[in-house]
Amino acid sequence: MEKGHFWPQDTRDLLHRLRMRSKYALFLLFVVIVFVFIEKENKIISRVSDKLKQIPQSLLDANSTDPALILSENASLLSLSELDSSFSQLQQRLRNITLQLGGESEELPLGPRRHILLMATTRTGSSFVGEFFNQQGNIFYLFEPLWHIERTVTFEPGGANAAGSALVYRDVLKQLFLCDLYILEHFITPFPEDHLTQFMFRRGSSRSLCEEPVCTPVVKKVFEKYHCKNRRCGPLNLTLATDACRRKEHMALKAVRIRQLEFLRPLVEDPRLDMRIIQLVRDPRAVQASRMVAFSGKYESWKKWVAEGEASLREDEVQRLRGNCESIRLSAELGLSQPSWLRGRYMLVRYEDVARLPLQKAREMYRFAGITLTPQVEDWIRKNTQASRDGSGIYSTQKNSSEQFDKWRLSIPFKLAQVVQRACGPAMQLFGYKLAPDPATLMNRSISLLEDRGIFWVT
Repeated sequence: MEKGHFWPQDTRDLLHRLRMRSKYALFLLFVVIVFVFIEKENKIISRVSDKLKQIPQSLLDANSTDPALILSENASLLSLSELDSSFSQLQQRLRNITLQLGGESEELPLGPRRHILLMATTRTGSSFVGEFFNQQGNIFYLFEPLWHIERTVTFEPGGANAAGSALVYRDVLKQLFLCDLYILEHFITPFPEDHLTQFMFRRGSSRSLCEEPVCTPVVKKVFEKYHCKNRRCGPLNLTLATDACRRKEHMALKAVRIRQLEFLRPLVEDPRLDMRIIQLVRDPRAVQASRMVAFSGKYESWKKWVAEGEASLREDEVQRLRGNCESIRLSAELGLSQPSWLRGRYMLVRYEDVARLPLQKAREMYRFAGITLTPQVEDWIRKNTQASRDGSGIYSTQKNSSEQFDKWRLSIPFKLAQVVQRACGPAMQLFGYKLAPDPATLMNRSISLLEDRGIFWVT
């Protein structure tokens, strides 16, 4: 996408489909050329060459729908999944060469570039877990960039509108993982001038946006809604940020606005990306209790119901809670079912396990991502998970994590826990959260509400 250029959604969707088909065709042709220069892969060359001959020229020349759909209509033609299995031995080698074709070879790192998505919902500890990647110097980390899209693009909940919002989020994610930070300019208010903005949401939560050369000198006093925490920087220059992203070895991004895992398939299958998706979940009883504090204004009806004893809770509120839990459960079930397109690229993590064993879980996540964990990150984890008290506020990432992860059990009313258990029972069963049968069990922290589901849920 060209800098500063944007088109209506309908046009983007059409162009996206056209580009995807062209990209697959070009990628396949490019693979054939590369195979000629790889002597060790003679057997693979022969096998793939035979398969490529089955693809009609019309597929390579056309510019319409997804090639996978066309191939599936004729059983004699080769599917993309079959090609993927043939290309697996060369995927890492070809990805960097494919990226270099975009004219950015001088700025790109030499090793295999990972693209990590921390997929969560609000109040699940995602800011804390995101710091595991934010603190690593060779990772370009972005904190909740989709916040701008949610504030700018309005969709009614449910149905086609919900799907439409998911598609917008997905397309923006793709551009961000490709280090096209200019895409955010169309959603930042007020609109950036000369690629400069003071309104990048929670800029200070992304170290990559607050270090040199992205941190420019302060020329004059300007209003900054979101500023860097530990140093004064001038307005965020999206050109410098884009360049810094391309120079980093890896890219990581935290998002609480992606609910449907299946919508991410085009990103996982994009040959320019090497996606690793970490889905973070938390006990829905703890999530609900935390949201009622953090987003007090949105939960007035819940708080009123808790305070007024036997007054009934509105059914639409319970349905919304149930819908949230179901969307999380369905995405996790898809990931754990190990579909071919997601195999090796999905990991499920419980916040409670991270809180109890932060360093161990960090090592597992880095192992899954294929990145070496640095001593600097390990030091940060040790210092920030053994705080004397639970940080400085509801958004703090400094916690005595092993003592704080189930503190919610002492403050949540039992009748609230019962409602959550009824609405979110299937999700709780999948993730290994035990039901509390009575108030005494709920408040007795010596009785664990966690089932042992292993230390490394990865597919």
